[in-house]
Amino acid sequence: MAFVDILGYSAGAITSLTFLPQVIKTWKEKSAKDISLLMFLIAAINEVMWIWYGALLDNWVIILTNAIVLSMSLIMIWLKYRYK
Repeated sequence: MAFVDILGYSAGAITSLTFLPQVIKTWKEKSAKDISLLMFLIAAINEVMWIWYGALLDNWVIILTNAIVLSMSLIMIWLKYRYK
């Protein structure tokens, strides 16, 4: 595996963890009162566009990274409605 691939997958793994602390905190506290729904809706739309872009390029780093972040965005949207 080339250095550029290792760098891409490493950056993707770290990016995938972006929303994880917020998901865990919201889940544990069972409160999404101070969470911006609009932020996660925008993030979800953004991730769908990145996945589409990655698919057009056949770039699995982009696809996998953004699929994981999309799933966390969707979880946060669901938690926002669940703990409303």
